[in-house]
Amino acid sequence: MSDNNNSSTAKSYLDSAIAQGQSALGSLTGSTGDKTEAAARNDQAAAEKEASHTVGKLGPLNVSPSGGVSTDDPNRSEGSWNQTVGSAKESLGGLVGSEALKKEGSQQNAEGKGQEAQGQLSDFGSGVQDRVKGAAGGMVAGITGDREKEEEMRRIHDDAKTKQRSAEADIQKQAES
Repeated sequence: MSDNNNSSTAKSYLDSAIAQGQSALGSLTGSTGDKTEAAARNDQAAAEKEASHTVGKLGPLNVSPSGGVSTDDPNRSEGSWNQTVGSAKESLGGLVGSEALKKEGSQQNAEGKGQEAQGQLSDFGSGVQDRVKGAAGGMVAGITGDREKEEEMRRIHDDAKTKQRSAEADIQKQAES
């Protein structure tokens, strides 16, 4: 949906496939030029894929290279805060020997994890839904020649992609820890 100056996962896959074909052609013909060009295109495809998944984050604000901007579902930051407070209570309870405070902290930490996950799923789902809306609306606007509507749909798509990628990045971080 984004213009050619923006990163796109689909474009990176296409460029990678073209690079593979060009590399095979270079191998068949013995052309080192084709092989070199294929390697460069493959590197570019990998960089495009990486860029399409990159999201800058400052608190609940997310920004992507395509210019998409989104804010996190409030449950994400509130859940993270509850985890932090819960962990502090657990530590303090252990330090002062209070099983009740330790238990309260453990429960708050667990509730915070669930709350954060709920926010992540909400952002992921709405991001996917709005990306589809933006892509479909942009195609219709392009066919009808409504450039203003097409640009609006591109913005909706790019903002939704940013929201989705931000949720994916946080989910991936948690899976790795």
